Amino acid sequence: MASDAPRKRAPRGQGAALRGEVLTAAMDLLRETSSEESVSLRAVAARVGVSVPSIYLHFADKQALLDAVCEEVFEQLHRALKEASADAPDAFEALRQQGMAYVRFALANPEHYRIVMMGSPSGHDPADEIASGAFGHVLDSVTACIGLGVLEGDPVDLALQLWAGVHGIASLRIAKPMFPWPPLEDFFDGTFCAVGIGLAAQTRIPVGLGADEVTARLNSLRA
Repeated sequence: MASDAPRKRAPRGQGAALRGEVLTAAMDLLRETSSEESVSLRAVAARVGVSVPSIYLHFADKQALLDAVCEEVFEQLHRALKEASADAPDAFEALRQQGMAYVRFALANPEHYRIVMMGSPSGHDPADEIASGAFGHVLDSVTACIGLGVLEGDPVDLALQLWAGVHGIASLRIAKPMFPWPPLEDFFDGTFCAVGIGLAAQTRIPVGLGADEVTARLNSLRA
């Protein structure tokens, strides 16, 4: 709720501080209302305690503000993935922990995630996801798995396939929250095993084999 008292004008040179306040207010409104429509410049200005023209000094319009929200979400996701895998014993476990952190982040910030990963903000280049620090962490772990011999193939292609798996979990649970999903961690581990082990096996068990040969090869892996 905006304060009744007028906000003091920021001292000269503190325009960046106001920009940060506006960005935080927009993200808070998204979190509280779960509605992109609620993030009007007027609502954000009221939350911060400034006039709408003050916001125009930092953001050309609402879309520019939402694009900045996207950038901030990428940065927060980048930190979450980095922290999640910091103590992983190996690269494959790092991938699992990064994937779990990704899903948890998405479910904790559903509207932010929806805008960034399930919408098409104007001026937002889809290549930004590839260039983001968040994707970079996954790519580093995939590259390390290739170095260990766990995975084989192009690291970007492999990372994109892993991303498709975790995005599927996150987007489905956001879009269908009332569906009787299994417990999150159990469901994630099952999906990660299917995708991660599947990627490790795909070059060892090539596509095109008959069911009998696939079964024989898989059975040979039993302990």
